Amino acid sequence: MTETGTATSVDDLAAQLQGSVIRPEDTNYDEGRALYNAMIDKRPALIVRAAGVDDVVAAVNYGREQGLDIAIRGGGHSGAGLASIDDGLVIDLRDMNGVEVDAEGRTVAIQGGALFADVDAATNAKGLATPGGIISTTGAGGLMLGGGLGNLTRTAGLSIDNILGAEVVLADGSVVNANESENPDLYWAIRGGGGNFGVVTKIIARLHPIDNVVAGPMFWSLDNAADLLKWYRKFILDAPEELNGFFAFLRVPPAEPFPEELHMERVAAIVWNWTGPAEGADEALAEARSQPGLLMDGVQPMPFPALQSAFDPIYPAGEQWYWRANFIEEIPDEAVEKHVEFASTLPNWKCTMHLYPIDGAAHRVGASDTPWGYRHANWGQVIVGVDADPANAEEVKDWAIAYHEALQPFTAGGAYVNMMMDEGQERVKASYGQNYDRLAKIKAEYDPANVFHVNQNIQPSS
Repeated sequence: MTETGTATSVDDLAAQLQGSVIRPEDTNYDEGRALYNAMIDKRPALIVRAAGVDDVVAAVNYGREQGLDIAIRGGGHSGAGLASIDDGLVIDLRDMNGVEVDAEGRTVAIQGGALFADVDAATNAKGLATPGGIISTTGAGGLMLGGGLGNLTRTAGLSIDNILGAEVVLADGSVVNANESENPDLYWAIRGGGGNFGVVTKIIARLHPIDNVVAGPMFWSLDNAADLLKWYRKFILDAPEELNGFFAFLRVPPAEPFPEELHMERVAAIVWNWTGPAEGADEALAEARSQPGLLMDGVQPMPFPALQSAFDPIYPAGEQWYWRANFIEEIPDEAVEKHVEFASTLPNWKCTMHLYPIDGAAHRVGASDTPWGYRHANWGQVIVGVDADPANAEEVKDWAIAYHEALQPFTAGGAYVNMMMDEGQERVKASYGQNYDRLAKIKAEYDPANVFHVNQNIQPSS
């Protein structure tokens, strides 16, 4: 391969790559630039489909030397569209999607472009799992580096709590490892600091002996939603850590396996995941089943990847998305009233609100042990307006913003960065809290010119 750092034209860059370059005039440009969130429409000047680490190095050097804004694409799910950039360079990692499992050592090596579907399939084949989100088409790298909360949080912690190391291409084009013994400050920063410090081309993560689970949704009548949420807010925090369950307001999807008489009904829901011995699930969920207004009980034994991919058909790529998020310590009665009020106005069957518990194993990590400073929070709340029709984009956006603002008095301050839109620098600072200053110092060491700024940006300290 030609020595990197010497490309002065796109043709020179293309000659260095094992992968490919996509330009605006190419027939596959629109396909290559499309993002998961169709509300975001960006037109990069250049897309590099990297085939390996050397391609990433060449692309970083080219973008830096040409003064181009650089965006990094893993799975492309970023709600704020931060996997792309107008008139800049997108380094697309999707072809770097390898997953290697060390079953004996209980670790997994995940390339930067792998989806969580790739991770779940490879690890489940060995009877193991690592924490991720709830939609398997999400890019593993982007999700994990931002925090990673989902169906295993109470049992196994956040994704960042399970990152053992990473391979990182820095802004100067050098390739380093970050772990407890090598570049430990960088290792600390990437576990929650997202893509601010370099292009993470590989993550090494801890695996847990989780294979088959007892999981699925329970739906309750919206008439019983207030009492249900008041019950849930205490129950889940007292539950054994083998039990995960996120609370949701939704409209029942108009398709199997949901009963036809419930299609499009507004309901309160809890999506459960029991990771303990299967015979213990009924006891763990008995109190939930006794709550008034239960309409459907979809909990059943299943392979863990089946739970992880359950939402994939509901939320395909190419729809209109608008997110708002917060950390939550408590859910007072006044907040319950507001939740039920907005649940009764869900604009369509794809709009939803989720409360993800982030206690249990996640609470056993200190507030300064990783950049995730809200270890005292008990939930990560996300409000999502989604619609397949662009004509309804403003309606779902307005609903999400109004819901978010109504709940703002009951929040802990910041939000999970993976579930934020482009909401400004103060919002980013609030989301890292007391850890922001340390992150800014590490940013100044590894990326002083803020080459990697197309993200929830941590600005280098002066």
